[in-house]
Amino acid sequence: MKKSIFSILLLLFAVVVQAQIQEPVKFKSELKTSQAGEAEVVFTGTIDKGWHVYSTDLGDGGPISATFNVESISGAELVGKVKPVGKEVAAFDKLFEMKVRYFENTALFVQKLKLTGGEYKVEGFLEYGACNDENCLPPTQVPFKFSGKAEGTAVNGPAADKAADAGNVELEKSSDTAQTADMAVIGGAESNTGINVAGDGTTDLWKPVIDELQALGETVSQEDMSWIYIFITGFVGGLLALFTPCVWPIIPMTVSFFLKRSKDKKKGIRDAWTYGASIVVIYVGLGLLVTGIFGANALNSLSTNAVFNIFFFLMLVVFAASFFGAFEITLPSKWSNAVDSKAEKTGGLLSIFLMAFTLSLVSFSCTGPIIGFLLVQVSTTGNMIAPAIGMLGFAIALALPFTLFALFPSWLKSMPKSGGWMNVIKVTLGFLELAFALKFLSVADLAYGWRILDRETFLALWIVLFALLGFYLLGKVKFPHDDDDTKVSVPRFFMALASLAFAVYMLPGLWGAPLKAVSAFAPPMQTQDFNLYNNEVHAKFDDYDLGMEYARQHGKPVMLDFTGYGCVNCRKMELAVWTDPKVSDIINNDYVLITLYVDNKTPLSSPVKIMENGTERTLRTVGDKWSYLQRVKFGANAQPFYVLIDNEGKPLNKSYSYDESIPKYIEFLQTGLENYKKEK
Repeated sequence: MKKSIFSILLLLFAVVVQAQIQEPVKFKSELKTSQAGEAEVVFTGTIDKGWHVYSTDLGDGGPISATFNVESISGAELVGKVKPVGKEVAAFDKLFEMKVRYFENTALFVQKLKLTGGEYKVEGFLEYGACNDENCLPPTQVPFKFSGKAEGTAVNGPAADKAADAGNVELEKSSDTAQTADMAVIGGAESNTGINVAGDGTTDLWKPVIDELQALGETVSQEDMSWIYIFITGFVGGLLALFTPCVWPIIPMTVSFFLKRSKDKKKGIRDAWTYGASIVVIYVGLGLLVTGIFGANALNSLSTNAVFNIFFFLMLVVFAASFFGAFEITLPSKWSNAVDSKAEKTGGLLSIFLMAFTLSLVSFSCTGPIIGFLLVQVSTTGNMIAPAIGMLGFAIALALPFTLFALFPSWLKSMPKSGGWMNVIKVTLGFLELAFALKFLSVADLAYGWRILDRETFLALWIVLFALLGFYLLGKVKFPHDDDDTKVSVPRFFMALASLAFAVYMLPGLWGAPLKAVSAFAPPMQTQDFNLYNNEVHAKFDDYDLGMEYARQHGKPVMLDFTGYGCVNCRKMELAVWTDPKVSDIINNDYVLITLYVDNKTPLSSPVKIMENGTERTLRTVGDKWSYLQRVKFGANAQPFYVLIDNEGKPLNKSYSYDESIPKYIEFLQTGLENYKKEK
């Protein structure tokens, strides 16, 4: 009976621990021998949906690369480096300012070996990094150990010595002292590990507090509303295209044609509905065609590719010049004439569909830039149907007036006549295209490291563009197709006011102000050369034990920030939340901030062997040490992870993960302070 109760309690404890410990990637290793003297160590990983595992050789300053590490090897030699196998996704990461490669769903890494004959033994581990849209895992190790006997002839001489030296480079770096590595167990008495295990009777700062933390609850992250956003973006794009000179004048002519071509009014309305539906089918089909040709992942990679962004930058500049009146861009007239002629010769639904197709061709000079920009933007979601959803919103906005005016023909009389106001909209779109063109150039600039479009340069250009747009709307700047009428309508005045106000809003950004409204478009803050903004948060310590000792001496609570150099959402939290004046004031003045990087590759003075959940593990780097602290003490392994503790290492509030809500974060900090004061 006692054994049963103990088993149940152990199971409940395991469930509590697993509440935060995430295992989105599961690897298995195997040794495959192909022919005499050759073998491969194969690592096969299964990745949960939404997560990805980074590939090899990504370079410094980026996410955690997959690496093959040897601890001991005999009777075999490494042949080259570990190789990623399968379909990699390559994309430019704006945060790290570099191109990264990763796997989704399945990851495969292969390390070739040469067996020199006789007994062989290979032992080591594969280390990899994994992230999703909200969290990153610390560097994770997949241990392996293979031994056996192989037929072959041992290789002797200089070549063999050279190969052996290459094969043992990791062994020399990290395992020379492995045989004498310290053994530490939480609560034990070993003292030469660099880990506080409280063997001297003092407070054990590494003691697990999982039960206390779980009792306080966890924060739920925000839900994804990307599909609604994509549809709305497409709809707004369709409305903009609707009020251009390429589309607006066609509406009354087309509706009148449908109502007059048939004596039956109901049939005319039906034809207009069919026309609108045909527009929707054409543009949704375009969205599906783009994704079908490239594929969702390829489209996502293409949208962040430096060469593609340069091309799109140049294309938008050309379209903007066309909108300003420098020249006219149209598709070959024989295309639209051929389709129009085909529509006249056919009847029924096919003729209506061909008329809708003619509209798509004729209006290309106005709709092309909008559609192109929309497809590029939605492709970054990596979702197969995202371009179709965007095109659905665009097409519904474009087709709406044709059906509405067909249902209510009297509205045509009150419809604004074509005139100079449409050229104003066209020129305004030209300014917006130039602004977005700089956004695409910025991606290429970051990729190649040109540093010609740093944050303040980008903002200066945007300030000038939106200021000029404001002056244009006020009639102070003229383009070739503008009327000479100097009167400014009320709507045009308010548009000018908004544009000039936006330009003024961006001015403080030249001196380092965050400008959250344009943070999605402007280059990252670290590219700013001249920064007077000092409302930033900096950690007092990057060592847990030293920081805790400082906090004890000064009588302050502690905020632990488990982060990583490869953690994208950690940087988002620091820029979007920590820069808030109230947040930064509380962290800087009321807490001792200790930032612990779980992917810090600085080696420990000597490897530390620990027992974790009955399994022996080796901590080799500073990052391993902090990752181990997060797992064992707090039962979590994803970043960002924020936890507030007192001077004895006990939690003061529920933990906090990725959520950019500033009020929630302030409440999180203030609750911790209140609980700390109650303890005192």
